[in-house]
Amino acid sequence: MSSKRWTADDLPDLSGRKVIVTGATSGIGRAAALALAGAGAHVVLAVRDVARGQAVADEAPGSTEVRSLDLTDLASVRSFAAGWDGDLDILINNAGVMAVPLSRTADGFELQIGTNHLGPFALTGLLFDRITDRVVTVASTAHRRGKISIDDLNWEQRDYERWGAYGQSKLANLQFTLELQPRLEEAGSSVRAFAVHPGWAATKLQGRTQNRLQHLAMAIGNRVLAQSEEHGAWPTLYAATQDLPGGSYVGPGGVGEIRGHPALVGRTSAAGDPETARQLWDLSERLTGVEFRVPAVA
Repeated sequence: MSSKRWTADDLPDLSGRKVIVTGATSGIGRAAALALAGAGAHVVLAVRDVARGQAVADEAPGSTEVRSLDLTDLASVRSFAAGWDGDLDILINNAGVMAVPLSRTADGFELQIGTNHLGPFALTGLLFDRITDRVVTVASTAHRRGKISIDDLNWEQRDYERWGAYGQSKLANLQFTLELQPRLEEAGSSVRAFAVHPGWAATKLQGRTQNRLQHLAMAIGNRVLAQSEEHGAWPTLYAATQDLPGGSYVGPGGVGEIRGHPALVGRTSAAGDPETARQLWDLSERLTGVEFRVPAVA
C-alpha cells in the first residue's frame, strides 16, 4: 500500500509479535502502544512511572504488560534488559525529553543526550541478541539545528543551550541508525534499523521546558499547527510494520513535514555523515559501558 494515505487503520495483523515501546505513558508512545496492541501485538510498556503505565495498559484493546525502565539511569536499563526473557520482534525507542534546563542523569550525562540517545543506545545494545525484526528510534526535525560535539557531548565545557542540546540528541538518534544499519548488513542480519519523526504533534512534551514564554508559544502552535498524538504516531507505526529499506527515515509527508501521512523524508548532511556516526558510536560505548555487538549470521 502506498504510504501517501497510510494510517493506523492499515496496520497488519500483529498476532504473535512482541513489541517494546519506551515512554508509553503519554504522547506518541501511548498512541503507538495502544494501536499496536489493537492490531494483535503483545506490547510491553517500558516506563518510569509504572502506575501511569498501568493506566494506559488498562485502556489497551489487546495484550500488554508494564515494566519499569528509567533511561536516565543505566542501572535501570541494565536491570530491564537482564529481566527480558526470550525473543523480541520490535524495539521502539520512543521516550525522550525536549529543551529542558541543564540537569544531569544518574550517571552524570547531560539529561537530553542521556535520555534521548545514551539510554536508548545502551538498551538496544543490551537487548540486541534477542531482537528478531527491527529497531525504530524516534528522532525529530530538530536534528536540523543539531551538531554533535564529540569532545563535549555532555555540555561540560560549553555554555549550555537547551535547544542546541535537544538538536544534538535528535541528530544522535539519526546517526545511531546510520551506523547501526551497515553493522547489521555486514553481519548478515535480517534485522533493520529505522528512524522516524512525528512532525508537530500536540503532546505533553512541549510543556516540559520550564520556560513560560516557550511553553506559551508551543501551546499556541499546538492549537494552530499540530496534529493529534494519534496521527503523530503514524510514522512510528509505519516504520514498525512496513517493508522498508534498512536505514529509512520516516516522517509526515505534508508541507514542512509538520503533519500528514507517513512517507520517507530527508535529513541533513550531518545526519548522513558516517565518520561522525562512527565516532559517536565509539564514544557511546565508552560512556555507557555497553559494547554493542551485532551477532553474525552463519
